[in-house]
Order: sequence, then structure tokens, then C-alpha cells
Amino acid sequence: MTPGSASAHPTLRRSLGLWAIVGLGLGYMTPMTVFDTFGYVSEASGGVVPLAYVFALVVMLFTAISYGRMTRVYPSAGSAYTYASETIHPNVGFLVGWTALLDYLLLPLVNALLVRQYLESFFPDVPSWIWVVVYVAAITLLNLWSISSTSKVNATLLIFQIVLIGVFIVLAWSALTQGAGNGTPFSLAPFWQTSVQVMAVVGAATIVCFSFIGFDAITMYTEEARDTHVVPKAIVLALLLGGAIFFVAAWFTQSLFPVDAGFEGTALPEIANSVGGIVFQIFFVSAAVAAAVASSLASHASVSRMLYVMGRNGTGPVGRLFSFVHPTFRTPSVAVIFVGIVSLGAAFADLDFIFSLINFGALIAFTVVNVTVIVHFAVRRREVRSAGDIIRNIVLPVIGVALTLLLWVNLATDAMTYGAIWLVAGVVVLLALTRFFRRNLRMSFEEDAVISEGEEGAAAVLDPADHRAGEPTHRGS
Repeated sequence: MTPGSASAHPTLRRSLGLWAIVGLGLGYMTPMTVFDTFGYVSEASGGVVPLAYVFALVVMLFTAISYGRMTRVYPSAGSAYTYASETIHPNVGFLVGWTALLDYLLLPLVNALLVRQYLESFFPDVPSWIWVVVYVAAITLLNLWSISSTSKVNATLLIFQIVLIGVFIVLAWSALTQGAGNGTPFSLAPFWQTSVQVMAVVGAATIVCFSFIGFDAITMYTEEARDTHVVPKAIVLALLLGGAIFFVAAWFTQSLFPVDAGFEGTALPEIANSVGGIVFQIFFVSAAVAAAVASSLASHASVSRMLYVMGRNGTGPVGRLFSFVHPTFRTPSVAVIFVGIVSLGAAFADLDFIFSLINFGALIAFTVVNVTVIVHFAVRRREVRSAGDIIRNIVLPVIGVALTLLLWVNLATDAMTYGAIWLVAGVVVLLALTRFFRRNLRMSFEEDAVISEGEEGAAAVLDPADHRAGEPTHRGS
């Protein structure tokens, strides 16, 4: 592609730096989630919520390393879908992308549903569908306008969340030193107790791993990064920063509420009121709304990029629709609008049902990404000649596979049931697309190496070493 051809074949705009990408990842992860789910996780873990977060973080770190390595090899916005398609087979990639859509596509809906519930509590006489329509329209229009504007709004909302969490920690420290909860912020009880049961912690980790979904979505912005080489660093930074926030917030919350406090639903308003009274509660709930908005922006942007790549690799009118890039805004406009339409389901959706579906798809995607590292580096390129190669290309991803599978088999029964139904539906769609495997799916690796004149980050040209010439790829005839 030459600069002059950008108008004829518009591509995504490269405008995101390292910290903008990290911010989008953190916004997707939603730091305030630790308070919303605290009651559930405390009960499930036996009163050691910080330990559950540490376990989930360790699992995610192994997977984050695999994501970072694969995004260097395939710097495309398709994430696990692209890695599986290029490394294993396009049919496998389609099914991975299909299951990943289960969490990517539903998270914007979840955030719209949460905002609906927050606003209903303040304005009970207003029909709930009105809030959903207005909110989803605003999020969709902002994502349609430009990714850089989305990033800036997300950063503002993210800072507001972090500031309020900081205020909470100060208030919690003061309450603990005055005898509340454990009576001291230095007690190890939030992290370890003699009554702790390992499988209970693992079960709790399957709940909190939902909080970490977002670090992987960073790969969706690869084709909008000024320099694709910062994406692996952004993945690890977002994961570590998010994990640190979750751990510290969970530590102080568990210290304040060492035993089951009987929270019903989201614990956030009650936690805020008990620490800082009604005024702080208002600010803290406002931060929760900001968190939902930030997560909506980031999740809406990321899933539309995944649909864009899947459409780009498809055929027929559906593929052409989702791969359309608006010539002025340089965003995948049809995919963005489609996600908005799905999000309108927040007007009547059930939150428990949606939550039961999300982790199923995410953990399958995480598992497969670890497998692609083994296939690409150990099998295809045979980089197993030294101890270091074996550790990097076999041992670490195998640990990642084992840990993600451990979380996956401990998912709730509803998650496994509905997730399996969604997967079977994906197989049916795949059979239709391939005419019972008589026709191959097409993989189109169209990463644009040359940036249009006048665009920020014009120096962001791919290093050909990242996608080595001669590597075999699966492409349909």
C-alpha cells in the first residue's frame, strides 16, 4: 500500500502510544470491580480475597508472556483468533475467535447493564430502556469517531477511579488503626489463614479472573499502535498495574471485613458508606459509573477490531460489511455499530446469566494462545536446542496451559453448559462457511506497514524479523 492509496483502501489509524494502550487495557479491566465482586469472592475463598487475586495474576502472567510473544510474530488486531488461524489452522482459529466473542461481545453489554442499574437507583421513575439507548448511543458514537478520542476519555475516567481508590485506602487505613476490622493494616489474615482450602481459593480465582480480562484485549489495538513493538510491553504493564491495584484494594477491604458481612449483589455502596459515610459513598458510586463507562469504551473498541479482522478474513457480504473502514474516521464503523446494537440487550438482559458466559470464552482463548507458542516456536521453528529455548518455548507455555485449564474446569456449571452451547453453534456456523470442510477459510494478514502522510507515528514500520519470510501460513484457495 502506498500513501496515496489510503483513501481508496482506508486502514485503521495509527495514533496510540504505549501509555494510551496501557490505559485502554486498564480501563477494560475496570479497577473498581474488586469492590463490586468482593462479597462473592470473600465467601467463595473463605476470607482471603487477596490470595485469590494473586493466584489469578500468576495464571495470567504466564498467558501474558505468550500473548506478548505471539503479537510480535503476528502484529494483527485479531488476537487469539489470528494466532490460532496462522499457527494451527483457520478452522481452529475461527472456533477460538467464536468462543472469544462470547466475552468480548458481551462485556460492553454488561457495562451498559451496570450503568442502567446505577441510574435506576437514582431515577426509579424513568423507564430503564431509555438509559440503555442513550448510553449505548453515546459509547457507540465516540468509538465511531476516533480511537484517539476514545483513549483520551478512557484515560480521564481511569484516573478518576484510581484517585477514589486511593482515597478509600487512606480512609481504610485510618479505620483499621482505630480498631475496625482486623484492627491493623499489617495483619496477614487477608492473605493466609490456617483454615484456607486450596480448591476454594482456585474457585474464587475463577471469579476474579474476570477482572483481568482486558490485558489480552490490548492485542486488538496492534494495528493502531504507533509502534507495534510496544504492544507486548503494554500487555505486561497493564496486567501488573491492574493486579497491584486489585491486590491492594482487596487487602484493605478484606482487613475491614474479615468475616462474611452478608453483602447482597454489589458490595461497593455498602463498603463505601461504612468507610466514609454518605458523601464518600456518592463519590465512590460515581467512580463506579466512570469505571463502567471506561470499560465500555475500551471493550467496545476492542471487540469491534476483532470483528473487523474476522470480517477481513471472510468472504461474501457479511465479511465485506465487518471489514469496512470509514474513510474519514478510519475506524471499523460497521463493526462498531453492530457491537452497539448487541449492547442494547442490556435493556432486558440478566446479569448473572451474562457473567456465566464470559469467562468460558476467555479461558479457552488464553489456553489456545499458550498452545500456539508451543506450535510456532517449538514445533514449527524447532527452537528447542538449548535449555533456555525449552523453558521459553515449552515449559512456560505448558504451565500457562495447565493453569488456565485448572481455572476452566472449576467454572460454574452454568458457564460450562451455556458456553458449550455457544461452541456447538460455532461448529455449525463453521460447517456452513466451509461447506462441511470442502472449502477452506481464508486468512488475510493485511497489516499495513506504510502509514499515510501526515499521520501520527509515521515511523511505525514493522520489523520484517517479526513476521519472518518463508513462515508457512494456512490460506484458503
